[in-house]
Formats: sequence, C-alpha cells, structure tokens
Amino acid sequence: MTRPPGRIVAALVVIGLLLAGGGFLAGRAVSPAAVTPTTESAAAGFLRDMQVHHAQAVQMALLVRDRTDDEAVRQLAYDIAVSQATQSGQMYGLLQAWDLPQASSAPAMTWTLLPTLDASQGGHQMDPTAPNGMPGMATEDQIAQLTAASGDEAVRLFLTLMIAHHQGGVEMADAVLARTDNSQVVSLAAGIQRAQKAEIVAMQQMLAERN
Repeated sequence: MTRPPGRIVAALVVIGLLLAGGGFLAGRAVSPAAVTPTTESAAAGFLRDMQVHHAQAVQMALLVRDRTDDEAVRQLAYDIAVSQATQSGQMYGLLQAWDLPQASSAPAMTWTLLPTLDASQGGHQMDPTAPNGMPGMATEDQIAQLTAASGDEAVRLFLTLMIAHHQGGVEMADAVLARTDNSQVVSLAAGIQRAQKAEIVAMQQMLAERN
C-alpha cells in the first residue's frame, strides 16, 4: 500500500530526529571537549529559523503536487518535501540534544548580526518587509494564490516562489557557514547549500520551458 505524502514526510522528520541524536552522541564520543553552541549562537539561531523556512517549502511542495499532473514537477515537489522534512528533523534533534529551546524571543535572523568567524563580513542586512524576516519566504497572499491555482498556473507560480525560496535558503546557509565552526551545523548547511543551488538551476530551466 502506498503511503500518503504527508505520512511519508512526517515519518522522515522522525528519522531526521533519530539521525541527529545519534550523530550528536557519536560526535561527543569522538570529541568530548567539543563546545556545545549556546542559545544565542549563530548555530542555534540558524537551526530555529531554517526549520521555519523549510516548513514553508514543504507546504508549497505538497500544495503543488495536488494541483498538477506534470510528473516532473510532482517528482521535484516530492523530493523537496522529503529532503527538507528530513533536514528539519535533524535540526530539531540537534537543538534537543544540546538542551536548547526550539524557539527564541529574538526576531528571526538576529543571529546574522553576529560577527563572522574571520571578521571579514558585517552583519546581514535584514529586510523588514520580508515575511517572517527571512529571505525568500513567500507571503500569505502568495501562499493563498498557490492554494487557489491549478494546472500550468500552479506550476509556474510554484517554480517562481520556490526559486526565490531556495535563493533565500542559500543565503541563510552562507550566513551560518561564515559564523559557526560547529561540525554538525557546517555539514548540514553545506548540504543545504549544494542541494538548493542545484535545484535552483533545475527549476529555472523548468520554468523557462513552461513559460
């Protein structure tokens, strides 16, 4: 029996949690002197904000799968939902393993105002008009438009929104890589960076073919 996509995504979040917890314990065994990030650190801020960012990507991916028969777009949407749900589980698990809260009272992206490791970059210039204060996030109106759309219109809107969303995700990954040397966060952010850059290129080509 085929599982509904929502159940698959939920299952992968749980797997991500288990992987993150196991990876953390293994890291502690190998490097017992490693410093656990603080709640104000760029590492913790990134994990919190990127979970929110990923949640919207999963939402948009599941929306477009129900609104098109375009198999290439449906497969891309499924891949995005699965990979980002898994990563969200890993991010949740890392915060939990470090005994840090999953939420912060500080505004989104505040961690990007911290100095870079080599002091070569200034703080991130946050756009006060950006939804949730994070780059690339779709607005409530845009999500409503995608929800109401169907067929080719839904596909073009999804690709347009997800390209911008991924570009914002890459920007966030760049920002944390400049501000933390925590090996688990570096590995996670670098993976996000590589995957989303490749998907941006693929989506740009798909959008050009469908316009």
